[in-house]
Amino acid sequence: MTISTLAPVDSSPQATPAWQALKEAVHGLRLLQVKDGSIPETGDHDEACRLVAAITAAVQDLAPRFPHDAEYLQRTVAAFEAWQGSAFAIPDFLEPLLAFQPQQDRLDGLQHLVVFPMYTQNGSTNRFVEAVLIEVLWPEFIAELEAGDYSNALFVPIRFLDFTEGYDTNSAVLFPETVAVSSTPTFTWGAIFADREAARFRRVVRAAADITRLDLPADALELLDDQQLTEETFVMWDLIHDRTHMRGDLPFDPFMIKQRMPFFLYSLEELRCDLTAFRESVRIEKDEDASPEARRHAKLVQYAVIFDRIFRFSITGSRVRNYDGLGGQLLFAWMHQHHVLHWTDTKLTIDWEEAADVVVALGEQIEQLYWRSIDRPKIAHWLAAYELVSATVTPHPASVWAKGPDALELTGPPRALTDAVLDDEFPLSMFFEALDRKMKPVIESTAGITADSA
Repeated sequence: MTISTLAPVDSSPQATPAWQALKEAVHGLRLLQVKDGSIPETGDHDEACRLVAAITAAVQDLAPRFPHDAEYLQRTVAAFEAWQGSAFAIPDFLEPLLAFQPQQDRLDGLQHLVVFPMYTQNGSTNRFVEAVLIEVLWPEFIAELEAGDYSNALFVPIRFLDFTEGYDTNSAVLFPETVAVSSTPTFTWGAIFADREAARFRRVVRAAADITRLDLPADALELLDDQQLTEETFVMWDLIHDRTHMRGDLPFDPFMIKQRMPFFLYSLEELRCDLTAFRESVRIEKDEDASPEARRHAKLVQYAVIFDRIFRFSITGSRVRNYDGLGGQLLFAWMHQHHVLHWTDTKLTIDWEEAADVVVALGEQIEQLYWRSIDRPKIAHWLAAYELVSATVTPHPASVWAKGPDALELTGPPRALTDAVLDDEFPLSMFFEALDRKMKPVIESTAGITADSA
């Protein structure tokens, strides 16, 4: 079977009967799958065959709209047919995944149809079939930054056109490592939904500013009023954050290899990348050789990092090893204890003229910790990281770690130390407990949010 490679069609693919048929068939198929993506009940196989036929027919109908993805879509049809031929065992979509290379054509407005059995981070751990229509965001100033000091060949910023159930969640990423495959390939791209990030930021920050009576600077208010501006700001933040993970003076592997370690180490890694984006944005804002658009967005990235971290990250999700939550708590407490953030007379204020230097200083503390790590044993590094965090964020009174090295079993396997960390090692402060109660409905309302529903 060969898929046509006609020129793209002007109308929106999400409005077509083929896309609606694809969504309906995917929904039906998901009801038959179990966690690993297979369909073990033989009594369901006739219905599964019917649904797979509907999916492949819809993909073939939609394919002419995506000539740049012709090989990928052709392999997708073949992978569905092979899955059906395996009596719906654990699906293997390695071949289509290898053919899908969106990082090779980062053109603003370029659309893709993506269909994989996959889990969705911050959404579902089930490897069910998902279908999503996406559009690339690649404004000119981002292309200039990426071609210069901020090269990141793997980064693909995107926005939603439409999606199936797995993305009607908090998931804001499309990562190849989530796809069901028989062997792990080299990953060559990672996509982030800037429209979802921007839309939930605007809703959450508007509510939080109202609750805390925070007076926002005029340019920060622009972010709350302009979805496109905020999307572009998040693209800039994500571009620099994403490339930071494997750059700098690092512990041997701070984050990327799956390993069991205390969750506060993940907090520091994610926060380090955000604070690198913050620091670089401060530099770009002052760079007279940078384009006006880059300088304007650089200032907005600084607002975005602070507000998203302290208002959303800190109180989103459960309190079970919530490393992003802890990162937000750490930033808030650091700014407060360095006297640029104030909670006085039940009103939040930020001294913006001094705030940037204070935030950059926290990033420098983390970088110093990383620089020293190459000379330290693993456990000593863990202890130093805990000391950095606990010097600013108060641990739980029942914490064994907070009692110091003498209270810990340091001669056994590292796993015992990880097990000794409480699920909520650093509970919310009284400020965040109160904010959480008022903000919870707002944050819950952002599940599945897009630009159209912001």
